[in-house]
Order: sequence, then structure tokens, then C-alpha cells
Amino acid sequence: MTLKDVTAMSQVAPTVRGDAVHALHAVIEEAAGLLEVEYDRGRVLRVLDLYGEGLPGATVAFRVATGAGRAGELDCRFSLPRQIEPYRLAVAGGLVEESGHPAGRLLAEVRESCQVDSYGIDFGVVGGFKKIWVVLARTALQDVRTLAGLPSMPPALGRSLDFIARHRLGESVGLLGIDYRHRTVNIYFGEPPEGGIDPAAVRAMLRETGQAEPSEQMLRLGRLAFGVYVTLGWDSPAIERVCLAVASTDPASLPVRLDERIGRFVAHVRAGDPSTRFVYAVASQPDGEYYKLQSYYRWGAAVPEIMQLPEGSLADPV
Repeated sequence: MTLKDVTAMSQVAPTVRGDAVHALHAVIEEAAGLLEVEYDRGRVLRVLDLYGEGLPGATVAFRVATGAGRAGELDCRFSLPRQIEPYRLAVAGGLVEESGHPAGRLLAEVRESCQVDSYGIDFGVVGGFKKIWVVLARTALQDVRTLAGLPSMPPALGRSLDFIARHRLGESVGLLGIDYRHRTVNIYFGEPPEGGIDPAAVRAMLRETGQAEPSEQMLRLGRLAFGVYVTLGWDSPAIERVCLAVASTDPASLPVRLDERIGRFVAHVRAGDPSTRFVYAVASQPDGEYYKLQSYYRWGAAVPEIMQLPEGSLADPV
């Protein structure tokens, strides 16, 4: 795909496309103001304009996180239909540079080997373009061993198959994210043991992957987790990060203390729509843990299936 192709796409249904771009930017501007996040308006519009064709019907979510280097950012992610080729657009639009790294080949290999339902784009309003999400068809979830065998997949996934099996994270994958900035891959498992993950199992997983000792807050969230994801890179032979995710319609009801910044964001979102769904997650790292909260500005009917949520998990607060 060339810049000429990108320009041609931008001329499709200009009114609808333009309205969707500007409507989403207005929401980003409001949220960034609330969180006191200063950003480059042109950089944000560049991403939105590039993928504007898919915005009118997209599922849209925002994410805030705690910890050093994260408090000054607001992430936005939105879905795209599978007929759009997000990586080619990113390269043609100058968001990603072709370098010959395996990260640039992985999406094509996944698409050739798996039944793709849709894609997603993830960007920071400050840091810019980050990830492409690949949503696999709910009726054709991919065996993790097949994904591990892809030529451009980080070898760490293949080396971690025993870890994944022993900790019963799940045999199938419905969602993965390719981070082009940090050159990592997120693999999502939506099949944790019934009743969540007990504290001993959380401690064992983090110990094996070289993470810090979990806090009591992380252990409590583990018991409520609907899913687990791991982060792997090409430069490390092991899993780099383990994340536990909890679904809720009211994060304030969770058995944890919300960070002030996250609490402010939750109050703002719920004031506009008390029925908004959230995903609250805790991620491990060698020097501690950090927390992130995702809210859905525009919820799609397929989201529970994408997230592999158990039936009824969002009917009431966790």
C-alpha cells in the first residue's frame, strides 16, 4: 500500500469519516484535559485520519496507568474491520518504519495461519502509535503451540509452553497484540482456572518469571481474574511480564485502593455513563507492579467474546 492508496482511502465517505475523526478527537481532548495530559494535537489527528475509514463503527476504549513514565499518558485503542490492513497503512503513513525486524513480519504470518475476526489500533496521545491488536475468530481460537511455531514469533513463547501448561493459563489464544515501539508481543489467555488464580499460583508464576513479590492487592485481584496475558520479546528467552485482568462495571467496588489518578478518571467516566464497562489490570515487572484501567467509550456487542468473558461477568459489579 502506498501513500497514494492512503490518500484515496481518506476520500471515502468524507463527511462520515471526518465526523468520526473529529468526534473521537473531541473525547480525547476532554479526557486529556481531565488527566492534565499535554499532547500534540497534530500527532493524534494523524493516527485518527489514517484509520478514519474504520472509525464510524469502531469499538473505542481509553486506558490510564500508574507508575513512573505512565502517569503522563492517555492511551486510546479502537477496532478495525478485517478488510483493512493496519500494518501496511502504518508503514505507508509513516507510523512504523520497515526495519527487517521479525515484528514487521509477524502480523502477516498470523493472518496466513489463523482466522482473523478484526484488528485494533493502540496509541498514546503523547507517545503516538504503539500496537496492532489481532482478534481471532471466537469460533476458531488458535492453539498456543501453533502460534509458538510461527517463524517470526518471539522464541520465548515456545520456551514457555511448559510454564503455560503447568499454570493452566489455557491452551487457546483469542487475542494478541504486537507492540512495534517496544518490540514485544502480548498473548492473551481467557481460560484461567474456575474461581480465579489463587495466591500461591500467582506467587509461583511471578517467581518463575523473575518478577517482584506480589502485593496483597495483586493477590486479591488474582482471585477475580477473568484472564491472564503474558508479554514476550525477541531479546529475552523468558516471559517479560505477567498481567491479571478483572472485569467490572464499578472499579470502586473492587477489593483494592484505586490510585488517585485512576479514581478521578473512573468518576469522570461514570458521571457520563454509569453503565460503562471497565477492565482493571495489574501487571508485574521485576521492580514491582503497576496498575491500569481501561474504560469503553463505545462498547461493541462482540467485546465480551473478544475478551473471552464468562457469561454474566459484567451483569453486576465484581
